[in-house]
Amino acid sequence: MELLDHQEFRRQGHMVIDMMADYYRDVEKYPVRSKVEPGYLRRRLPEDAPDQPEAIETILQDVQKHIVPGLTHWQSPNYFAYFPSSGSIAGFLGEILSTGFNVVGFNWMSLPAATELESIVMDWLGKMLNLPESFLFSGNGGGVLQGTTCEAILCTIVASRDKALSRVGVGRDSISKLVVYSSDQTHCALQKAAQIAGIHPNNVRVIPTTKSTDFALSLSQPLYQT
Repeated sequence: MELLDHQEFRRQGHMVIDMMADYYRDVEKYPVRSKVEPGYLRRRLPEDAPDQPEAIETILQDVQKHIVPGLTHWQSPNYFAYFPSSGSIAGFLGEILSTGFNVVGFNWMSLPAATELESIVMDWLGKMLNLPESFLFSGNGGGVLQGTTCEAILCTIVASRDKALSRVGVGRDSISKLVVYSSDQTHCALQKAAQIAGIHPNNVRVIPTTKSTDFALSLSQPLYQT
């Protein structure tokens, strides 16, 4: 097996881009929800990994034949669940750059440009949201970009947990005393994040909300446990 030279990489890359361009062009023609049954793909693919690589043409044919039918088309203009159109062509091209440069940005030394770009973009976002200066890197605050909302919720819970434990001057043995409050409109990811962070499920208290108050949080309402 030979590694791709830059010309072959260019050729195959063009084929993948062409395939994705055609997909975006025709995405509204696909049924939003896949029509396949559970286990469909295992019946179509070999039981063992191939011994030899296949041509890109064959791979893309398999993707079109076996993978596309099993997709839920989140980018379809007919998709209205969860997070409609959660991606973009700009994001797709950005992923190519990030992956192509093999960005590993876990600290400044590992990749200075990625670390500094993230802090700049986070400040841009903070300013767009009119956050206080203390929330920005320029104000000794800052943040990070997370891959999903669930990751962000877990990071928030862990940070809040540690701050609460340090504020009351008790050790981690007192974690059982911590209570998490949330709206009854909050995604169940918060309950899962609290459990991962070591908060007992009985200590997750849900605050009922009403449409008449624009779903505002108020402790005047009786609490109930999850």
